[in-house]
Amino acid sequence: MSSPIKTPGVITCKAAVAWGPGEPLVLEEVDVDPPNPMEIRVKVVCTSLCRSDVTQWESKAQPALFPRIFGHEASGIVESVGEGVNEFEVGDHVLTAFIGECKSCKHCLSGKSNICQTLGLERRGLMHSDNKTRFSIKGKPVYHYCAVSSFSEYTVVHSGCAVKISQTAPMDRICLLSCGVAAGLGAAWKVADISKGSTVVIFGLGTVGLSVAQGAKLRGASRIIGVDTNPQKYEKGKAFGVTEYINPDECNEPVQQVVKRMTDGGTDFSFECVGDAGIVSTALQSCCDGWGLTVTLGVPKMRPEVSAHYGLLLSGRTLKGSLFGGWKPKSDLPQLAEKYLREEIQLDDLVTHDLPFNNINEALNLMKEGKCLRCVIHLPK
Repeated sequence: MSSPIKTPGVITCKAAVAWGPGEPLVLEEVDVDPPNPMEIRVKVVCTSLCRSDVTQWESKAQPALFPRIFGHEASGIVESVGEGVNEFEVGDHVLTAFIGECKSCKHCLSGKSNICQTLGLERRGLMHSDNKTRFSIKGKPVYHYCAVSSFSEYTVVHSGCAVKISQTAPMDRICLLSCGVAAGLGAAWKVADISKGSTVVIFGLGTVGLSVAQGAKLRGASRIIGVDTNPQKYEKGKAFGVTEYINPDECNEPVQQVVKRMTDGGTDFSFECVGDAGIVSTALQSCCDGWGLTVTLGVPKMRPEVSAHYGLLLSGRTLKGSLFGGWKPKSDLPQLAEKYLREEIQLDDLVTHDLPFNNINEALNLMKEGKCLRCVIHLPK
């Protein structure tokens, strides 16, 4: 006789819990529920720190969703699967995705969008399926972040928000594809569709901006101008394709005027990767009349409203938004992972720090102080 299938139970593990806006994370013992139908429970191996984690952790403008477990760029191993899950098995290596792909809603079927109507960006700190949490401390719920919450030894995600990857992929580097790197590459390739010989300006040379540069370089852009107030970013940027650098603090005139003078009226493509609504207008003014395209992919820390003179659009410029670079996670991420394994795209040089889970607050401080690109947190084995 075959032994009965063991039903997964509650797991008690360590998680870095935020108890209030900007307060240091506290390593707490949390209970992690077993996966519900169409969910999987994942043992997190590595999670990289994204700027949006810091922005949301510090924000006092958002609803007070605390206590909360942040983190969304992660790699891990499937520990258990819920009812109805057929595509994952215990032991599979996976990437988490902060937006999912149900493959059946209007957007998933359209071929035009990655904004899944069923598993889209979750803002309420709950799971998509039942609007409840899978974390608790002494019986009291702990909120999720983007339906991922990877600052925990174990987490539960919807099966539509995870992507199976090769077991040969290094978990401490492939996790970068869960958000920032994929967002930048997709903005260059899918959203802007940069063509050979194009001119490009990128505002913000963090992980996302450098990934845009990498994508532009691989498409054959002739000039890639990086704009950042940190001159060290230019040295880093050269390896990713940045050909020229502008430091706004050293300019005697608006940056857009400098760009226009350098490029005979503006670039073909402009990317806003800072997360500043004011820079969106600057980026729009930096691309050329007629066909100039500006893509915004930063997450604003404050004042989310964008304002621009209508004449910029009347003269033929286009402003587009980009979430996760337009990629459908389940359909597209495996291809990006394979590109990395074939050494066609860079991830390793974007990691500036590797830290143990106990030092997660150090990682947050490094990001706040602008002293890191990607800091990878290694969870206990």
